[in-house]
Amino acid sequence: MFELAEGGTAPLFLSPRPGPPWASPKNSSSDCRTRTAGSKSYGGIFDVVNRSKRIAELEELMTASDFWNNQERAREVIDEANRLKGWVEPWEAARSTAAEMGELAELLEEGDDQELSQEWKSETARLEKALEDLELRTMLQGEDDHREAMLTIHPGAGGLESQDWAEMLSRMYTRWAERRGYAVSVLDLQPGEEAGIKSVTLEIKGDYAYGYLRAEKGVHRLVRISPFDSQSRRHTSFASVFVYPILDEEVEIEIDEGDLRVDTFRASGAGGQHVNKTDSAIRLTHLPTGIVVSCQQERSQHKNRATAMKMLKAALYERAQEEREKEKAALEATKTEIGWGNQIRSYVFAPYTMVNDHRTELKDGNVQGVMDGDLDAFIEAFLKKFGGAAA
Repeated sequence: MFELAEGGTAPLFLSPRPGPPWASPKNSSSDCRTRTAGSKSYGGIFDVVNRSKRIAELEELMTASDFWNNQERAREVIDEANRLKGWVEPWEAARSTAAEMGELAELLEEGDDQELSQEWKSETARLEKALEDLELRTMLQGEDDHREAMLTIHPGAGGLESQDWAEMLSRMYTRWAERRGYAVSVLDLQPGEEAGIKSVTLEIKGDYAYGYLRAEKGVHRLVRISPFDSQSRRHTSFASVFVYPILDEEVEIEIDEGDLRVDTFRASGAGGQHVNKTDSAIRLTHLPTGIVVSCQQERSQHKNRATAMKMLKAALYERAQEEREKEKAALEATKTEIGWGNQIRSYVFAPYTMVNDHRTELKDGNVQGVMDGDLDAFIEAFLKKFGGAAA
């Protein structure tokens, strides 16, 4: 049998009982139990009671006749309600499934029915996956974890090899985001002269994108037989990944125009009719911090400047958060050399295939699967080891 743990502080889990479900004692449906909504510890660490109360309060606000008079505030209320429902609804669904399995257990006690046994196995697997997802969500309670994300990739030393590796990482994160149903757009892209990219900034839009992707901050190392080496020698390349939360309008970041150096230049491209004939690309340098952002994706200089300001605000906010929390590894301070000894993860294509996360020691031999965006196991391992502390 399986039961939902009821402790007010213990994580939610499935507890297996020995033997097949029909071999359990009578009244085994009580083994798939949950606390009633009135229980103080109902929902345990998921704080279902308080979140449900807050949802009710927000929904009452939505029914007011003047709710849409302040559209910005109305959007904030709706967004908060949706985030809370993202916690409560999966819990209620898991609780309902557990109750149904209790009823199924009673039927199985009456005899060995293969069809019911198969249904029991499939429902057990479904419930276990739901509870694992809920447990992971407890690691995403940082102040900014619910936000969307901007992800920037820079190649390390090594020229063409590292630039190609940076482009491979960009594709990997794009595939990961698409697997999760997130929307991905390129805010800035600086292609290499021969191949690869000199830098790229991706905007990844979806709930908790930043919470998940903060696991990817750091230096990523590639070992492979170089496709650019005529002697087919093995090369090691590095690229760095930085992740920033995308700020809502209610988060105010004041930037003094006097602290900015604004440079305009012509957007680079593939040539021909796609080359921009005007200086529409924008580079912003924040003089007090030295943070530099650029955007050249739009033909309009005004649009590029607006996007660059959005990128700069996100970078400044991330920096301010880290300084406020007195973290030794503040974002700019942790821009260590993109090379040996600083990598968070290694991707080995030769002489064997292995992806090794050096923080969690999780390894995966399916390098191609990882490069196609199968990153969830690495992100989950990081969040389970560091997520609670980070939050």
